[in-house]
Amino acid sequence: MTVRFRPLDPLKDAELIHAWVTHPKAAFWMMQDATLEDVEREYAAFAADPHHQAFIGLVDEVPAILMERYDPAHLELVGLYDPLPGDVGMHFLVAPTDTPVHGFTRKVITAVMAELFADPATARVVVEPDVANKAVHALNEAVGFVPEREIQKPEKKALLSFCTREQFESAVTVTA
Repeated sequence: MTVRFRPLDPLKDAELIHAWVTHPKAAFWMMQDATLEDVEREYAAFAADPHHQAFIGLVDEVPAILMERYDPAHLELVGLYDPLPGDVGMHFLVAPTDTPVHGFTRKVITAVMAELFADPATARVVVEPDVANKAVHALNEAVGFVPEREIQKPEKKALLSFCTREQFESAVTVTA
């Protein structure tokens, strides 16, 4: 399985990701009722923000991943923790499928983390999944994330977790 990432084009990719973010399995993405225009608008705003980037992940050249990278000193977590130099926030979503492959999502999060750490400026990845999203907590732990504490965001109660480059490399080496 090969995975590569390309920048998301808000207009060209909106229809593709609309189906992903509104799917029942994407409930934690909080866009269940979004229209195609809502998705275009949201991702056009991301594209215009210097602190937020969105990417499409291609698995064997087939679009299968939505990944967002953000600067937590400016977005999402402002005032909720003290960011360190090299902190990068991340969200990811795997495209829904009728034929799930065992272990696929774990391979995806591993590829997402490898992509983020490919930037030498990234020292630590920060995530804030919903406290109820137990499946993503297990995936995060598998790639080295360590939960710090629960935080209250405007839209959810979240589990603030961190993963350093060393924690990621150790987790991937142990579980590979």
